[in-house]
Amino acid sequence: MQAVYLSGREVEFREDHPEPESGSHEVIVRVLCAGICETDLQLMQGYMGFAGVLGHEFVGIAESGPLKGKRVVGEINCSCFDCDTCRSGLPTHCPNRSVIGILNHDGAFAERVAVPQKNLHAVPDSLSTDVAVFVEPVAAAFQILRQQLVRPGQFVVVLGDGRLGNLCAQVLNGYGCRVMAVGKHTEKLAVLDRLDIETTLLTDAHPNRDVDVVVDCTGSPTGLPTALQFVRPWGTVVLKTTVAGEQTLALAPVVIDEVSVIGSRCGPFPDAIAALAAGQVQVEPLISGRFPLRDGVEALHTTASQPVLKMLLDVCDS
Repeated sequence: MQAVYLSGREVEFREDHPEPESGSHEVIVRVLCAGICETDLQLMQGYMGFAGVLGHEFVGIAESGPLKGKRVVGEINCSCFDCDTCRSGLPTHCPNRSVIGILNHDGAFAERVAVPQKNLHAVPDSLSTDVAVFVEPVAAAFQILRQQLVRPGQFVVVLGDGRLGNLCAQVLNGYGCRVMAVGKHTEKLAVLDRLDIETTLLTDAHPNRDVDVVVDCTGSPTGLPTALQFVRPWGTVVLKTTVAGEQTLALAPVVIDEVSVIGSRCGPFPDAIAALAAGQVQVEPLISGRFPLRDGVEALHTTASQPVLKMLLDVCDS
């Protein structure tokens, strides 16, 4: 089958990659559309040391199981559901897990991908495939609410005007926070301006250390140091950024100001699907372009080198 494969830091299109083999609790999904994520770009820089088929944001058709023939999206953590961590209610942190397109599991930049049946969610008929491909990153934005890291009325700064920053700003604004998105690209911030969400260029921002919660979606090692310039004493910094390589930071400000620094990763798919179905999160303005799977390598390099939002890969016909 056709696939986009990462080995080391080299990514290539393969015409004859082996078909996925499904385990006893897995379903083969025929991929319709997949989205390029910042994590994919970090994997290309050596993050996680991953080798395999990239891609973890996808919509496809289940080829077996209870959802056979239906459009589906899939959660990315493939957990054992048998260890103490899983039984405690934290399967996304299962020490035995693989992660689709990220850790020991081929991803969705391919004609087919194997996904645990438990991970699949049906896509409502009312959602287009282009909208449904955003379920995974929208769910990641909703994880901030699930972790109860914000309250309505709080002043929240979202650092980063890219794909995830945009979605986090929309979700937090819809929750009732007073949101300001801070970024480096006027054209990206304009997408949020049109949704009546306050924005400012980083060069025009004047941190007063009066922000209740700062969400780092920069995808850059500079995100956390910048967040600490904005957050108030006893405030919270939510880290959404994962970057390749080591990060160094003087942590004295965290101690002195008693700042909570909390990681936030994958989130609830049902909440994301419901919000998208209700039109509470607008994602189609984020689509900057689309490529056929055969041109996936070009799509990845374009995303990495140009100030675009979301690039989609058209994989199979519906």
